[in-house]
Amino acid sequence: MPFYELVCIARSHLVESNLKDLIRTSATQVLERGGVQLPHRVKRHQQYHANGHYWMMHFDSNPLVVQDLGKKLLVDSRVLRHTFVKLGDKLDTVVTRPDKSL
Repeated sequence: MPFYELVCIARSHLVESNLKDLIRTSATQVLERGGVQLPHRVKRHQQYHANGHYWMMHFDSNPLVVQDLGKKLLVDSRVLRHTFVKLGDKLDTVVTRPDKSL
């Protein structure tokens, strides 16, 4: 399966339990189915935000799960921005092996 990286910015005024729930929900969806200062104000869900919590996760999954997760993050009011980056199709293209020579 392809490897992806999810970068997500959540609202800064989220209670810690809500932020943990957002991260847990995103990670659970992938598993079940196979605040810093922002550079500029972000308008999302009819509000402006100047702060947010950045978080990132790496996972391998099929493209349909990524598409479905993207749709859910798009309508989730806790999420300001998100993006997926396809890192590669195989583990060998993502992970570099150390040189074994002395």
